[in-house]
Amino acid sequence: MTKVLVLYYSTYGHIEAMAEAVAEGARSAGAEVALKRVPETVPEEIAKQAHFKLEQSAPIATPAELAEYDAIIVGAPTRFGRLPSQMASFWEQAGGLWATGALEGKVGGAFTSSATQHGGNEGTLFALLNTFLHFGMVVTGLPYSFADQMTLDEIAGGSPYGATTISGGQGQRMPSKIELDGARYQGKFVAQTAAKLTAGAKTPELA
Repeated sequence: MTKVLVLYYSTYGHIEAMAEAVAEGARSAGAEVALKRVPETVPEEIAKQAHFKLEQSAPIATPAELAEYDAIIVGAPTRFGRLPSQMASFWEQAGGLWATGALEGKVGGAFTSSATQHGGNEGTLFALLNTFLHFGMVVTGLPYSFADQMTLDEIAGGSPYGATTISGGQGQRMPSKIELDGARYQGKFVAQTAAKLTAGAKTPELA
């Protein structure tokens, strides 16, 4: 069975909701899915003052366990057009895996959120995809076969580089149906891609 890790960092719950949808999609493809998050680095007192969503059911991941999975789908909100420090720090601690090539050939996918339609979500996705490439991973996105990302009927996230959602300037908007559907589609697509690659790796090479 293909093993998929959905790894996320969520401040106010938007990415947490997207991560749950991604995990649901991966499970629908028959994958064994783990839903985990990276540690919060903001002091608890400050996080409470800023109304962070500190109660989240997903367990904390460690960099060392990344090598256990066939695919890793990573979600994090946009911070000034780039990754939040919590997620960046987590990957910076995975240098040992980079040095040994432990993630080479594994499938990577990314999803994100931004406050506005043009709040830098693609920059954040590219930062994650670039990270995957440095680790030797196979990069995937949200293909246009998920046609709802092209809707003109409503404001909606979605990108060929990965699923996205728009949270609003005060975090008042939770992911819409289209955005959650995109997250599920991406989770399923990544799991299916990883299953194909895993099956191929087990096929004896022709003489």
